[in-house]
Amino acid sequence: MDLSGITHVAFDADDTLWAHENIFVDAKARCLKLLSPYMKDGMNLEEELYRFERKNLKIFGYGVKGFTLSMIETAIELSDGKISGREIQQIIDLAKEMLDHPINLLPGVEAALDALEDHYTLMVITKGDLFDQENKLARSGVGQRFDIVEVVSEKNPETYRGILARHGIPPEQFMMIGNSLRSDVLPVIAAGGMAAHLPFEFTWHHEAVTETKETYWKVASMEEFVVALVETLPRRVG
Repeated sequence: MDLSGITHVAFDADDTLWAHENIFVDAKARCLKLLSPYMKDGMNLEEELYRFERKNLKIFGYGVKGFTLSMIETAIELSDGKISGREIQQIIDLAKEMLDHPINLLPGVEAALDALEDHYTLMVITKGDLFDQENKLARSGVGQRFDIVEVVSEKNPETYRGILARHGIPPEQFMMIGNSLRSDVLPVIAAGGMAAHLPFEFTWHHEAVTETKETYWKVASMEEFVVALVETLPRRVG
C-alpha cells in the first residue's frame, strides 16, 4: 500500500479514539438482570434486543438514545406489557449513566495526534446522535486537534464520497482508520480511498462482517498505523 500521497487522515470516534462498546456490553448485562424475571426459557436478551435495534435504526438512528428506546420496547414485549414504570425508569436512568460515562482515550491516540497533526489534515468521521457525538468529542480533550469533524447518520460509500467532494479531497489522498470493517473500512475502499482496520475488543452485531473479498490494511495498534504513515514523510536534510 502506497501511503506517500496521503494528505488527509480520518479517525472513527467510538472504539477508535475512545472506548465505547464496553459501555453497551455493561448496560445489556444490567438490563438482563432487570428483565430476568420476565424471560422465558431459552430466550436470549441480546438476540431479542438486536431484533428491535435493527428494526428501529431507520427511525431512531445510532447511539444511546436509540438503544434505550429499543431496550424499553424489548422490555415491554418480553414482559407481555407487565413491566412496571419503576423498572422502565431504571432503564432510562441507565441510559443517562451511559451518556455521562467518562471518555477514556484508547492507547496511542494522543501520541498519534502529536505525530500526525503537523503533516496531515486530521479529521473525525463518526456516526450517531449529533448532540451525543459532539458532547463526547468535547469531553475527550482532543476535539480541538481535528481540522474537520463530520457526524453522519450512516457510513456507506455515498456518505464518504459526499464528504470527500464537500471538502475537495481526492479519494486517493484520503486515509481512514476505524474499528469497524462495515463502517470504517469497506465503504471507504469502495469510495476510492484507503482504510486501516484497528479492531476493538467488542464488536456490535450490526457492525460484524463475516466475509469480504476486499483486501484491506489491518493494524494491531494505533502506533503501528502512525509509524507506517510517518515513514512515508519526506526526510529532513541537515
